[in-house]
Amino acid sequence: MLDPNSSTATRPGAAGVPASAVVPTSRRPFAAAFRALVALAALTGIVLDTADSHDLGRLFSYFTIQSNIMVAAVFAWSAHRAWTARPALSPRITGGALLYICITGLVFHFVLSNSSSGFSMSGERTPLESAASQLLHTVTPLAAALDWLLLTAPAGFLLRHAWQWLVYPLLYFPFALTRGALLAPGTDGRYPYPFLDVDLHGYAGVLGNAVVFGLAFYVLALALFLLDRIRPRPDGLRNRISPTVSGPLK
Repeated sequence: MLDPNSSTATRPGAAGVPASAVVPTSRRPFAAAFRALVALAALTGIVLDTADSHDLGRLFSYFTIQSNIMVAAVFAWSAHRAWTARPALSPRITGGALLYICITGLVFHFVLSNSSSGFSMSGERTPLESAASQLLHTVTPLAAALDWLLLTAPAGFLLRHAWQWLVYPLLYFPFALTRGALLAPGTDGRYPYPFLDVDLHGYAGVLGNAVVFGLAFYVLALALFLLDRIRPRPDGLRNRISPTVSGPLK
């Protein structure tokens, strides 16, 4: 039997005694409110795009929409946990959502809306499309980055997370090609993005583009890992931030 006066009977992490049962967490209303707003921004952008779309199948094939759905789900879940004083979500989950929405913002601003990139998708937009684009490509990526930098403790990401996060972008590639192959040639939006357009580049060209983008995404994932390791803890929020690992606040 354990001695009730022994330190192992009450030490956080001791066998059979979870840390959360020894050191209670606290509610984080500011983090909860901010994350709820991020989820709302993502959902609003999706709703606006949906209301203005005449082809929902095409709309929901975009990486932009799918990544924002992930952000909405992850941030709503994270907001609930912060409000109810539950441990933060796994950094594998939050980091994945962060990477995907960063990909969305960076590819849009530096490739798709850049006429010199060779893959521009710039064109006339309705007011609803413009508002949705700002929310989905600018507001949610910036807000997700701010949440990571200001409302989470550093050093939560692991090196193995960088390649694990790439599973979804890698699966998106055959999804986009398969969808395009099933649609009739000449169908509007047959391929979601110009760099994945087999009609323009052929399968060899598209594969080359996919390799280049895949390597860029891995570099971005590694950059997030490294920045997470060296960024300072936001001291002003030391007692209010949600930790990126399960356990008591530090």
